[in-house]
Amino acid sequence: MSKQTRRSFLRNLLLASDTTSASAGSHTLVCVFLRGGADTMNMIVPYADDHYYSMRPNIAIKPPSKATNSSVRLNDMYALHPNLQSLQPLFVEGRMGIVQSVGSDNPSGSHFDAQDQMEHGEAYGKPLTGGWLGRHLRIVGHQSEAPLSAIAIGPAIPESLRGAPNASAISSLNDIKLESPAHDPQTVANVLAKLYGADVGILSAPGKSTLSLLKRVESLQTPSVASGTHANYPDTDFGKGLREIARLIKANVGLEIACIDLGGWDTHFFQGSETGQQAELMLQLATGVAALEKDIKPERNRVTTLIMTEFGRRTYENSSLGTDHGRGFAMIALGPTVNGGTVHGDWPGLDHQAHDILGPAGLTINYDYRSVLSEMLEGVAGNKHVAQVFPGFRPQSVGLIKGLTVPIAEELEHECQRCSRLT
Repeated sequence: MSKQTRRSFLRNLLLASDTTSASAGSHTLVCVFLRGGADTMNMIVPYADDHYYSMRPNIAIKPPSKATNSSVRLNDMYALHPNLQSLQPLFVEGRMGIVQSVGSDNPSGSHFDAQDQMEHGEAYGKPLTGGWLGRHLRIVGHQSEAPLSAIAIGPAIPESLRGAPNASAISSLNDIKLESPAHDPQTVANVLAKLYGADVGILSAPGKSTLSLLKRVESLQTPSVASGTHANYPDTDFGKGLREIARLIKANVGLEIACIDLGGWDTHFFQGSETGQQAELMLQLATGVAALEKDIKPERNRVTTLIMTEFGRRTYENSSLGTDHGRGFAMIALGPTVNGGTVHGDWPGLDHQAHDILGPAGLTINYDYRSVLSEMLEGVAGNKHVAQVFPGFRPQSVGLIKGLTVPIAEELEHECQRCSRLT
């Protein structure tokens, strides 16, 4: 976090009040973005479709078997890449669900354009102000104004959080501290504690709230609060970032949204199959997410993780033993309200795509990405006004989230009609 970012963050802390207390966030949504266009066909392997093997003779993943490095069976159609095997117990448990053939209407094949569109939650060529998570946090109200309601792991706030009442970019909890000329933040904190303990009117409550939050975060920075769950995070920036998210969740500081990226998925050359550059990324992803699940086990009923990418890859391998930019991809979700143990959506098949080489071809898109995000916001984050997050959009029913008894498209249509009457 830059000094300017730290100043902004601490200013938010000092302006916090009892109405934005650290206990505001009752559920945390962790958004993992696989930047570069992940080849989810080699992650969620359609082993029952023979065309998959004929179109990828060198990079296809072996069907499930007892052989070393074969895929891990999910059902009669799909299997996980062997490096994702640590996620298979979560699928069997019913905590992890997958949505197949998700995508946007972006025809450009550009990483920047596709990421920008998804993070803004918009249709192609129809820009919206701010990010989809930023709009969500504004709609849900005062609880999202807590200083640590939304964080991004890394040097900058992602576009998805633009417009949020409060959003901070951090690399480590060590970034969250008071700066002092003598490098003794505890002395500054003691002085502030005496000040806010006195009769200073309306500053008393925010001051106490701020110091309480700083004290809670400070306690996380000591080895004594290290996880007792022995979660084995990968020794990478991604693994370290997930560990920081887990610490914030366990500290109950009001975290509602956490964003983290895992980049490097643009595998045009020598992608690999069971081993190779993409397989290494999958191992990072799976071991990191599995470690997070283990680390937060006592808190799992209030944490949901969503894994997405900007687009999938071509259905066939290229002459460089890689894959070029495609269209449809799979989304993965883990959480207490996820309809897990299921791959949602029909497999679109590959036979009609064998000779499709024009434009950013790829897996057929059955679900607009906003349909999945809509269900996450309503069924996980409790947003009853999702139509305001994705204005003008009527989502399909995906079935990813439990308890959505009214089809979300019908519910949003009523919301739009109500808004029309008011205007």
